[in-house]
Amino acid sequence: MGHIYTNLKILYYREKLLSLLKDNTEIFPPLHVRIKPTNLCNHNCYYCAYRVDHLQLGKDMKRKNSIPREKILEIIDDFEEIGVKAVTFSGGGDPFCYPYLTETVKKLSETKIKFAALTNGSLLEGEAAEIFSNHGTWLRVSMDGWDEKSYSFYRKTPKGEFKKILCNMENFKKKGGKCYLGAVLVIDKNNYPHIYNMVKRLKSIGVDSVKIAPCIVSNEIRENNKYHNPFFKEAQKQINKATKELKEDNFEVYDSYHKMSGKFKKNYTWCPYIQILTVIGADLNIYTCQDKAYNLSSGLIGSIKNKRFREFWFADKNKFFKLNPSIQCQHHCISNKKNELILEYLDADPLHLPFV
Repeated sequence: MGHIYTNLKILYYREKLLSLLKDNTEIFPPLHVRIKPTNLCNHNCYYCAYRVDHLQLGKDMKRKNSIPREKILEIIDDFEEIGVKAVTFSGGGDPFCYPYLTETVKKLSETKIKFAALTNGSLLEGEAAEIFSNHGTWLRVSMDGWDEKSYSFYRKTPKGEFKKILCNMENFKKKGGKCYLGAVLVIDKNNYPHIYNMVKRLKSIGVDSVKIAPCIVSNEIRENNKYHNPFFKEAQKQINKATKELKEDNFEVYDSYHKMSGKFKKNYTWCPYIQILTVIGADLNIYTCQDKAYNLSSGLIGSIKNKRFREFWFADKNKFFKLNPSIQCQHHCISNKKNELILEYLDADPLHLPFV
């Protein structure tokens, strides 16, 4: 298994990279689109950015929004026509709460477009799970609690939900499909002592990888680091132990739990990743990224409520350059390191390129 989380994937798409600059009038389709098909969720995680008031992500989200059936099928048709490479279903809500998910992924499975999903795993069963198992590229389940009581604390779910999630994941792997099953442990002050045991347990049920990531508690880097500092070293000890003792060729432990300066501060004035990975919300708005979804004041690019995606995307390249990350994005950004890499690539002096 090669590197799954590497920032260098974009280098395989040279034509797309060279099309990004503002003085190049040609517009290429996005390589990857994240669709938030519904804002409904059957869990209520205390830290969820879409459910709390103090985080900028999701601040203008309406829980009732959901993409109509005819529109989602139209969007998939447009993706196939223009050459989108991959689709990830995410929240907003949980994608498996979307009533047309099965029909949508069945349609995707008949195209060359790869697809994946982020989910809480509670509805990972039935026909949708079968389609993901046989045709999906990856699926990642978010975790936090380490037993029934703690899981209910984090998500306000009834007793038995924790066992159900683990059972769904185990059964998903037993289907024998090709879909890569991952989990992400969202670390806070309560669960960090249980990191090793949770990784071990997830490995025992057949999960292919576990990503370990920090709980985001503030829009400010200082406040996030202040929250994690008291237990950061102990959490790292747990992660290092899991990596040393549990990681194998067929099981990955990916450490994304670190101090957050690399994801907050931006020193560049335009964002390449807007044209690479775009976001469609359940409100049929197009957003700059997953870190500014449902933020109408700074994340909105436009709407496809009354037009096709392909029509919207290829009209007026200037819409991709309205955002200034050095001013408007001083918050958590999953693509920051990728943007820095791309901007360095595009700024290379052409006269010196042969001197590698």
